[in-house]
Amino acid sequence: MRILSLITFLGFFQVCLGQNPIIQTKYTADPAPLVYKDTVYLYTSHDEDDAFGFKMKDWLLYTSTDMVNWTDHGVVASLKDFKWVNTDNGAWAPQVVERNGKFYMYCPMPNNMGIGVLVANSPYGPFMDPIGKPLIKNSVEDIDPTILIDDDGQAYLYWGNPNLWYVKLNEDMISLAGPITKDASMAKVKGSPDPFNYQEGPWIWKRNGTYYMAYASKCCPEGIDYAMAKSPVGPWKYGGVIMEGDQRSSGNHPGIIHYKGKAYVFGFNHGIRMQTMSKHYERRSVTVTELNYNADGTIQKLPFWTTDAPKRVGTLDPYKRNEAETIAYSEGVKTEMVTEWERNQPYNRGRKITDRIIVTSINNGDYIKVQGVDFSKGVKSLDVNVASLYGGKIEVRIDAIDGPVLGVINVSGKGEGDIYKTVNTPLKSTKGIHDLYFVFKGEKELFYFDWWKFN
Repeated sequence: MRILSLITFLGFFQVCLGQNPIIQTKYTADPAPLVYKDTVYLYTSHDEDDAFGFKMKDWLLYTSTDMVNWTDHGVVASLKDFKWVNTDNGAWAPQVVERNGKFYMYCPMPNNMGIGVLVANSPYGPFMDPIGKPLIKNSVEDIDPTILIDDDGQAYLYWGNPNLWYVKLNEDMISLAGPITKDASMAKVKGSPDPFNYQEGPWIWKRNGTYYMAYASKCCPEGIDYAMAKSPVGPWKYGGVIMEGDQRSSGNHPGIIHYKGKAYVFGFNHGIRMQTMSKHYERRSVTVTELNYNADGTIQKLPFWTTDAPKRVGTLDPYKRNEAETIAYSEGVKTEMVTEWERNQPYNRGRKITDRIIVTSINNGDYIKVQGVDFSKGVKSLDVNVASLYGGKIEVRIDAIDGPVLGVINVSGKGEGDIYKTVNTPLKSTKGIHDLYFVFKGEKELFYFDWWKFN
């Protein structure tokens, strides 16, 4: 599928692209950000490119250290990791939490099969099912888990549509430490007012001694509302609206973090899908914006997702190997996971076979933008690792898609894209912090792009 910006789609030659949606190479939804050390790990659900309704088989991972450039790490877990699940469709909204050096992924299952848990020794996985059965199997409302580990070490798991449920977890994070409870303060009561407008997708966090619960509100379209409490188990008091619902997205799902002194709320819209198709399909795209608090701890209301991105909170080092799938914004390209032996690497018994993400579907006029590249050491040349299909060129530009050209990389030869080579090209010198554009030129599908490095 070709992904075009709306303005380009309407025929304009130049376009100033925003950052949202933050992932353009795949359809993503249900963002679950995790701050671990100096990195944001963004876990998402995944709408397939040919989805009409919900077609979701696995969960993806993206990382960033500056909130603008996101590196694709591909599939981090799937429904196949749960042997007790009898379907390959329905990988709904997850959340991941770290405790004592282990990473726990809580995943809702389709067809009323409950909520499962996976565990890994790294945020990148591999994730494995430690119990071989549902952690939660309580009711038809068992979806959308969210996790809090309180300051005293007690862990809580929350979930539910259209009511909010919770349970305490043991320190092992894979067994229950108390009864499953429906939250009384937010519970739906037939014939009574519903001041919370709670629908689904809860997200729990704590700030300055106050507990916050954001959630998808009303339906449909869904907005994002929130509640506040002095205890992790309520009673909750309605806080207000973070974002009103909008017809540009039937659903919503908040994920909220604090990172490098700022607060952020993630969600999703249909921004990319709507650029090329008028009918509604479940092909969603993750978005993010800054979140601001008032002096009393309440949250300031935001407009519906715009193309404006959060401000960059770091720079990118161009003198180390950077994966081509590290992207602030792109047009046209896709990403794909391959393995080393598929990439012209000899296979020997006992040799570790590793997966790798590459940029694919590269055609004439497509581009990749990388934001905030720090060229403080100057530039002499550039190495790119590519595998030719029909061959083509990469224009290396700074500051704009039609900005100054530092050099042109020629990718020669025709092949099947399984022989990777490193091409070195001299460049015009530049210094300072710039946005970097790789603009692709040529006929047919040009080549695969693995990584790049400035010298």
